[in-house]
Amino acid sequence: MPRQAVVVHGVPPALGPYSRAVWAGDFLYLAGLTGIDPDEGRLVPGGIAAEAEQALRNVAAVLASAALSMGDVVKVGNFLIEMSDFAEANSIYAQHFEAPVPARTTVAVAALPQGARIEINVIAMRPRLEARTL
Repeated sequence: MPRQAVVVHGVPPALGPYSRAVWAGDFLYLAGLTGIDPDEGRLVPGGIAAEAEQALRNVAAVLASAALSMGDVVKVGNFLIEMSDFAEANSIYAQHFEAPVPARTTVAVAALPQGARIEINVIAMRPRLEARTL
């Protein structure tokens, strides 16, 4: 199965030698994204809610670079530095997905790059024509 990196627009540059998104067949795998404002190059102020919102906007921007949307997401990975932030991050998350919502895993981690409180990665699937007509 051939792989192809996506040219991404509207998000902060990657922090290391990795692609922001890679196609593998009909699936698009996104690297983790945090609440970095692409215009400012730093974390948005306002705590977990603001960071979660910006991280999800960054996810949407990467998806748009591949002609996909949040509705094409099939799996989400959330990484939180404080599990006590789960409910607040979850309320922001719920605003970005409609039924059927993607499968999801949330994990607490010791730290994230650049002092972020949340990092989100997703797997999306290229829509098939026959699926759109159901």
